[in-house]
Amino acid sequence: MNDIAKNQPNIKVENDVDLEGPPANFTYINVYQATEGVIIPEDPIIGCGCDSCDWKKRDCCYAQYGALLPYTATGRIRVKPGTPIYECNKRCSCSDDCRNRVVQKGSNAKLCIFRTDNGRGWGVKTLRIITKGTFVIQYVGEVITNEVAGVRSKKHEQTGRTYLFDLDYNEPDGSPCKYTVDAEERGNVSHFINHSCEPNLAVYALALFATRDIKQNEEITFDYNSQGQKLDQGNIRCKCGAAGCKRYLF
Repeated sequence: MNDIAKNQPNIKVENDVDLEGPPANFTYINVYQATEGVIIPEDPIIGCGCDSCDWKKRDCCYAQYGALLPYTATGRIRVKPGTPIYECNKRCSCSDDCRNRVVQKGSNAKLCIFRTDNGRGWGVKTLRIITKGTFVIQYVGEVITNEVAGVRSKKHEQTGRTYLFDLDYNEPDGSPCKYTVDAEERGNVSHFINHSCEPNLAVYALALFATRDIKQNEEITFDYNSQGQKLDQGNIRCKCGAAGCKRYLF
């Protein structure tokens, strides 16, 4: 796992609860993997000619999509969760120090996969403080078609964990999503992050950022139910233990 996640802090694994080993059918990957019927473009669609990118530039990558510069000067996220992020890339003339290059550089978070003691299986905690707005990890997995996602989602509903995220940021409102990321059998550390109704991470274009300062050895979580609705009943009961728990996942 650490051989694949090179150039990033080593990942620890702890289990002081039971004798459960790592998932036998899980393969660790660090980049998206296309499946049948999916084409992932190798080259970026657009680039910019900026020498230095900032919020005033109207021809930078983010501006060409009609979006806002997503980061502060220190690399902290400055836009709302769910907002598309358009980073500069290899077609741009700006340097690697450009403030619009954050997720592509990887994360410095020192994470530990650990066995929870309250029936939630594996989880992930941070071994050092994470400041609010910091990029923590990218959600990586297989890229599948909408049709395949429909089949797999029924299976996930029965297990109480969802690994599917739609890649719908470039789709017009109301249009069906063409592709979905599934991290059930192939993914990175994000595969093991648990749900919480009061999470300390938020998802931005499948990159997870801290929504508040996170203490050392605190578990990191995000909300599987991104719509935020509270369910009076459902198939899977939530075990997050948060004061504002919504009671059910699905």
